[in-house]
Amino acid sequence: MPAETVSVTGWGRTAPTTARLIRPRTYEEAVAAVRDCGTRGGIPRGLGRAYGDAAQNAGGAVLDMTGLDRIHAIDAADGTVLCDAGVSLHRLMQILLPLGWFVPVTPGTRYVTVGGAIGADIHGKNHHVSGSFSRHVLSLELLTADGGVHTVSPGTPLFDATTGGMGLTGVILTATIRLHPVETSLMSVDTERAADLDDLMARLTATDHRYRYSVAWIDLLARGAATGRAVLTRGDHAPLGALPKAARARRDPLAFRPSQLPAAPAFLPDGLLTRRTVGLFNEVWYRRAPRARAGQLQRISTFFHPLDGVPHWNRIYGRGGFVQYQFVVGYGQEEALRRIVHRISERRCPSFLAVLKRFGDADPGWLSFPAPGWTLALDIPAALPGLDSFLDELDEEVAAAGGRVYLAKDSRMQPDLLAAMYPRLGDFRALREELDPRGVFMSDLARRLTL
Repeated sequence: MPAETVSVTGWGRTAPTTARLIRPRTYEEAVAAVRDCGTRGGIPRGLGRAYGDAAQNAGGAVLDMTGLDRIHAIDAADGTVLCDAGVSLHRLMQILLPLGWFVPVTPGTRYVTVGGAIGADIHGKNHHVSGSFSRHVLSLELLTADGGVHTVSPGTPLFDATTGGMGLTGVILTATIRLHPVETSLMSVDTERAADLDDLMARLTATDHRYRYSVAWIDLLARGAATGRAVLTRGDHAPLGALPKAARARRDPLAFRPSQLPAAPAFLPDGLLTRRTVGLFNEVWYRRAPRARAGQLQRISTFFHPLDGVPHWNRIYGRGGFVQYQFVVGYGQEEALRRIVHRISERRCPSFLAVLKRFGDADPGWLSFPAPGWTLALDIPAALPGLDSFLDELDEEVAAAGGRVYLAKDSRMQPDLLAAMYPRLGDFRALREELDPRGVFMSDLARRLTL
């Protein structure tokens, strides 16, 4: 197959590397691509929304799986879909919403592939209710290093190594997914403000069980008595009866009409996101939010994927890109969360995309990120002075609290803390060695963390 040498980076646009890009369009071409990876190996890649270096492979091959994008079968009665791994969640929504079905889990962007969703074992605002994506995968087909294709089912070691395994066990070709029934393509949303971090955690703890979806935007530049102030947003799929009788949406309640704004310019000046500008944004965002509002109807795209309406929004960080840092610490470790939030606040990290959520039960994937507890995600311009050493210190604090960092967003963590964060790491490495002794599947992330 033809291949081209390209520069590859994650969505954070840090640490680009060069690789041979191969784009198979059939299963046979995918097998041939795996056999032709070369000595530096290869890694499957979807739509490039992993923030760090998980889908990069310096000097090796990157397999662009978006050419395998067929939807093979939909069971509209039972609520399942069989599709290629290169199908995006956006495409599934386009097809499935008019039939009364929604994807079981979606992250903050719908522009991820099914294969990427499984490889990163993505989570969403409903983890406390629905778990991560892999919990809804009924089976998958996996192309392994020897060129064989295996049907893999939940409850098996290969399934648990693949879900969250960042593409390192093989290439996912197809998946069968169980869906969630909906009556409309709208959300019924409740919004409220929390005065500080303790107020926010108390509200989440007391009322999260009432909602399928829950998330809090948190102001990490606020200090003093306002440290951790937040806007809390919870919602559920709106039933047909919740739509006003005269509303236009009643005529086509399952229509999927995502909004779209102009793309961010290709080049924006560095230093646009400073403590001053982000602080001003955070102040306005917090003050504009209602103190309490219930039952607002929002489009699915507005509630789940507001940034998808701005193509290439990652350019706003300038040429240096940005680091997306996400960790989880368990229930009972609230004091560790408080310390970390205070440290970030005192460090004055200019983050305007910071969210706090609660996770439910852990998922079976050996390298799956979610665990019962509190998860905080924040974006930070990569050019911030002293950022690497500061995040290294946060890693230490997270590990000491029994927590972990999300591999799908990581671009800089050191390998020495990985085993403490992921207790099944030894099992994962042993299975990889058995399946792939020649190292056919490899990525920059795998090299950096010795996965």
